[in-house]
Amino acid sequence: MEEPIHFRRTTARYVTGLKPGERHEFLRQIAADNARALALAVDWCAAHGVGAFRVNSEILPLATHPQVGYRLDEIDGTGEIRDAFAEAGAEAREGRVRLSFHPDQFVVPGSSREDVVVSSLAELEHQASVAELIGAEQLTLHGGGAQGGKPAALDRLRRNLARLSPRARSRIALENDDRVYTIRDLLPFCREESLPLVYDVHHHRCNPDGLSVEEAAGAAARTWGRREPWAHLSSPKGGWRSDDPRQHADFIRPRDLPACWVGERMTIDVEAKAKELAVLRLQSHLLQRQRSRDAEHG
Repeated sequence: MEEPIHFRRTTARYVTGLKPGERHEFLRQIAADNARALALAVDWCAAHGVGAFRVNSEILPLATHPQVGYRLDEIDGTGEIRDAFAEAGAEAREGRVRLSFHPDQFVVPGSSREDVVVSSLAELEHQASVAELIGAEQLTLHGGGAQGGKPAALDRLRRNLARLSPRARSRIALENDDRVYTIRDLLPFCREESLPLVYDVHHHRCNPDGLSVEEAAGAAARTWGRREPWAHLSSPKGGWRSDDPRQHADFIRPRDLPACWVGERMTIDVEAKAKELAVLRLQSHLLQRQRSRDAEHG
């Protein structure tokens, strides 16, 4: 919001209007700028004690577009962009910043439509290639739709995830959503498929399943095995009594942070419109809380 770090985007309409040589150079410049922006974002996180950064799914914009799509090596003849991404990944490892992707809503590998499945798998393969380059740990997906019922939809998801390369399949994580798939829905699937389950507490509160926050958080954390569990946190824009509490607020209301998370070793993605300002405010709140507890105990 306030940092001079920006990721560039473009549109297919604009790119198709460029001559082939101009198009190549334009996309090369965007990719190079975004690689540098990623390094700056990682450095900011490390400097401010922020342990995770979600990489924009369009860090290589239009890469999988059916008309103007491209591979990184096609626009990176010298390898400069690839090296810049690899350097950003090295900085993330050194700064202990975990990287992840959260593919867009159109990525639905459990869809009942084969064309959607094919495009979804292609997008996952693309993001996995970038994830491998920068050392990102995961591609976090929602369960998707439930055409034909949840059991049938999850069976499609199982079969279609098996079509992914090991590079992509090994990075898949599932997340409960705010309308269809609950923690209780996804737990058996994740256990059977050895997939980690990202616990989104806001979604759970919007789409409850009978599990308490403590029960759901604990069950999801156990799917991570020896890896540090990942969770998502946000607050409703208009409060919990608003007409649509699913919308995210600018900042995190401290009372929305589950008490059972405090003191746990875990990674939390803060999903708030104010971005780094929301993270810093939440950090400050937690630090003040800890100082108050330390003072109470002498």
